[in-house]
Amino acid sequence: MLDEKVQNSISTDQLYKEYDWYQHTFPPIVQESCDEFFDNNFKLELIGISKNINCLMDNESWFVTKIRINHEYDMYFRLNDKALDIILNKVLGQSKNKFNINKISELEAKVITSFNDFMFEHLKTVLSEPDPTQLQRNNFDLIHLTFIIKEVEEYNKKAGKVIITMPLGLLKPELITSEGPKFSDDSFPTSETLVKVLIGKTKFSLYDLKNLEQDDVVVFENSNLENITLFISGEEIPVNLNPNMDILITETENGGDDMGDTHKNIWDSIEVEMSAEFDAVKISLGELKDIEEGLVVDLTSLYDNNVTLKVEGKSIASGSLVIVNDRYGVKINNVIADGGNSLPAKGQNAAQPAAESNENEEEGNDFTDNNELPPEGEGSENNDNSEEEFDYSDFDLEDENI
Repeated sequence: MLDEKVQNSISTDQLYKEYDWYQHTFPPIVQESCDEFFDNNFKLELIGISKNINCLMDNESWFVTKIRINHEYDMYFRLNDKALDIILNKVLGQSKNKFNINKISELEAKVITSFNDFMFEHLKTVLSEPDPTQLQRNNFDLIHLTFIIKEVEEYNKKAGKVIITMPLGLLKPELITSEGPKFSDDSFPTSETLVKVLIGKTKFSLYDLKNLEQDDVVVFENSNLENITLFISGEEIPVNLNPNMDILITETENGGDDMGDTHKNIWDSIEVEMSAEFDAVKISLGELKDIEEGLVVDLTSLYDNNVTLKVEGKSIASGSLVIVNDRYGVKINNVIADGGNSLPAKGQNAAQPAAESNENEEEGNDFTDNNELPPEGEGSENNDNSEEEFDYSDFDLEDENI
């Protein structure tokens, strides 16, 4: 019962409400102490607060200083090997050998310990007197502030981590309190969001792909005039719509010069999957809420929007939507060439972008821990607005493609 009470003494929701106080209280103090000690050579930035130290230290090596506040409370300063390397190379000069935290010299350890002591003297000014009713001397009764440290020179991109651990019993964080609703419920139905619209997909040989030209028409065999797919926040929403027959063209107008020529070699015969999607369009939250299976949605504005052809997520061409018989197609206006050049459509002065639009949018006690931070998310963000250009050499030959 006691353990459960301790573990729930500070919830994630509470940390969200307290973050602003931590952000305004500690970074200025830490930065000021660093500037005074190291003569304005480093920049520190708070990147997170946590009550779980394990997720912060996994699989990295750390230099740890434990400083006694009083007979009940301690404060910890942890610097990973990258932070030590950055600081020591700047303060003591560039070393000829790669930094090894397990071979840290007495002088190097003294520099870091002195810095941690100096930060402590600054930080203890914001610590409160202990409350005897608080749960004390427990792993869950701590808060961990994680900082990124790097040199102020912009050309040096190296960064390390500094974790400062303080007892919650000596902190009096302020919570952000709500002053009432900021939005009326009536405003949400008319609020708009950006939605991706997929028209269809088709198989396309590499030979035809690299020979795409302006005014060619690519027909998407698995498309359906009465169905499209909306993508929003990773969710796929199939919808029905009434096709605009004004964009119908006859097969004799299906431009392109000898798209079906004999393939020159085995590489040219490899087929890849090509998709066609509109640039992100705006749709109100009310319209999204009303989308149901079987419901016909009016998206008339789509037909005047730019369509981008993609292979493996890379934009290769853009054009306008057409209908050929009972399938959707795209009439090519711009071909995105290697190196980012594009072929302008007739009557255009400059190439139009094929990528999606980006609208609105302890005293003297020092020791080391050998842990490592989990790998950070790649690409973070898989930003849909950053399109890679198509490169014919990107594709590897696999048995099933031959």
